[in-house]
Amino acid sequence: MLDALAPIVPALLGGSADLTGSNNTKPKGAALVTKDDYAGRYIHYGVREHAMAAAMNGIALHRGFIPYAGTFLMFADYCRPAIRLAALMGQRVIHVMTHDSIGLGEDGPTHQPVEHLASLRAIPKLHVFRPADPVETVECWALALALEGPSVLALTRQSVPTVRRTHEAENRSARGGYVLAEASGNRRATLIATGSEVAIALEARTLLERDGIPTAVVSLPCWALFDAQDAAYRAQVLGSGVRLAVEAASPFGWERYVGDAGNVIGMTGFGASAPSDDLYRHFGITPAAVAAAAKARCT
Repeated sequence: MLDALAPIVPALLGGSADLTGSNNTKPKGAALVTKDDYAGRYIHYGVREHAMAAAMNGIALHRGFIPYAGTFLMFADYCRPAIRLAALMGQRVIHVMTHDSIGLGEDGPTHQPVEHLASLRAIPKLHVFRPADPVETVECWALALALEGPSVLALTRQSVPTVRRTHEAENRSARGGYVLAEASGNRRATLIATGSEVAIALEARTLLERDGIPTAVVSLPCWALFDAQDAAYRAQVLGSGVRLAVEAASPFGWERYVGDAGNVIGMTGFGASAPSDDLYRHFGITPAAVAAAAKARCT
């Protein structure tokens, strides 16, 4: 996406906190900003996330640039004071925060964010995007560039399947959430997911439909944008039957969407060190577990 944007949005000024190779935030051919030459478009900030986020605020306030930079989602804790100030000031600053869940694997719980999505979503006027696949990532980038105020793009480390294979003129992520796959009949269950867990929800839907439980899957890449929609749209998307949320993070805050009768498949503690697939099985964030939890509430 950055390789496509860089030639047509000359105001983009990128960077990373010593994680360029992991964040993939450097467009091809982008020249570096150095102490001897300020003509570049990419800054190596070094291992100093707070200073990076603060500098991005200053660049945005200067005008003329759209600053973005990358680190791991876990290190949002270092950026938080500057992110809050960007929200307070309404500055267009884009934080690309990768390695967004236990899916990062063997680096273990010190690098696996659990409470971070919930804590960032709690900051007023901050848009937190967690796209499910390349198509939603393109849509969320377009929104981050168009919105006033700061954004966080929470992206995976692990590979994810493309769940959107048709092109629509509408940016479906612009409403924050939408029905990705409708139930085959009168909807009895709705699986609501973000990011890498959308694919898990789709597999769980297949299991539930096979067992005669018409099930829809809702992708919810941005809570703030979804909450801004009218009540009728939100009710239509979420449905009136059993609701179950799936996110490899703290379940805090999900009750607003699943209700008292719903459930959340997520993380209730810290992560562990193991390959991604092993961790998802260990913590019970699998299609079979999601399907079983939904089925138990439908019977």
